[in-house]
Amino acid sequence: MSDERPFRSIHQLGYSNLLDLFSSRSGAESRKYLHGTEESSGVMEFPERESADQLLLASSGIYLEGVHFDLSYSPLQHLGFKLMTAVASKLYAMNGEPVSAQIDLALPNKVSVEMCEKLFDGFDKGGELYQCNVIARDMTASRHGLIISVHMQGVADRQDLITRKGAQAGDQICVTGDVGGAMAGLRILLREKKAWMETGQDTFHPDLEEYSYVIERQLMPRTRNDLKEAFTSADVKPTSMIELSKGLLNEVQLLAAASEIGCELFLPAIPVALETRQVADEMKEDVDRYACYGGEDYEMLFTLQEGDVEKLQTSFEDFSVIGEIVDRDEGIRLNAGDGSPLDIDNLN
Repeated sequence: MSDERPFRSIHQLGYSNLLDLFSSRSGAESRKYLHGTEESSGVMEFPERESADQLLLASSGIYLEGVHFDLSYSPLQHLGFKLMTAVASKLYAMNGEPVSAQIDLALPNKVSVEMCEKLFDGFDKGGELYQCNVIARDMTASRHGLIISVHMQGVADRQDLITRKGAQAGDQICVTGDVGGAMAGLRILLREKKAWMETGQDTFHPDLEEYSYVIERQLMPRTRNDLKEAFTSADVKPTSMIELSKGLLNEVQLLAAASEIGCELFLPAIPVALETRQVADEMKEDVDRYACYGGEDYEMLFTLQEGDVEKLQTSFEDFSVIGEIVDRDEGIRLNAGDGSPLDIDNLN
């Protein structure tokens, strides 16, 4: 008997919706498991012998050559560091801290022992920065390029845990650092790769010194391992938080869905570095697209009660207020600063 169910392409459904589709496939229920796919990390209670005041966090990422990274312009030691940042950011987004990272590799024939050593140099550097150990767990052969899996465990104090839920109307929307820099760095690297391929040479060494800031934001980004201490020092706790991995507007939409609220963002308030603006001008592209849709910045987006903004500013200055939480029925609005709303789809 033939299967008459229609064929649905994953591209048409979208990866976020695909995750939602399988969110109910949870196997055996466990009272120890508190949060699942709707959050940055899985959250579990420790066994009874451990402290009841701490929770166990777990997050992971799988990265494929040609999809998530390009070895023609990504040095292996930088790649290892970047992937540690990518997964650690998910733990910091819940106000936790990494403890241990396990690495699994699927290796094609072109990857040598020495290349693996450079990759682990990057994993080690990430482990040093984020204060977690690194363990090579499993390795196998690959016929389709390099595949890297990073699985990370962490801990969070129960009373300090922050999720994507909890934002309420009137809360201020905040973002650390600046955004769009990683996108600008990628645009430069792709341009230089194209120029190299057109030369037909075996090697290519472009002078990227003037783009060093945005190149570093793309190849060796750092996530905010300084926020937890800042929140503690200021005696504030965000009402919600999420890491910026797939672009500012994407994360705003995820946070809004989890908290069941609306958002108004003020475009002029979104922090963009001068170097990022210069790249956009050089490329004759809209820097607002870099800021709103560029991924892999690994900054943090969080919401604060209005009275807590000034308190946090006393001990931590590297964040900007970029909007306000509004009622759910108002949706997600992007304000150009003159009072007129912008069509988000037209920026994409």
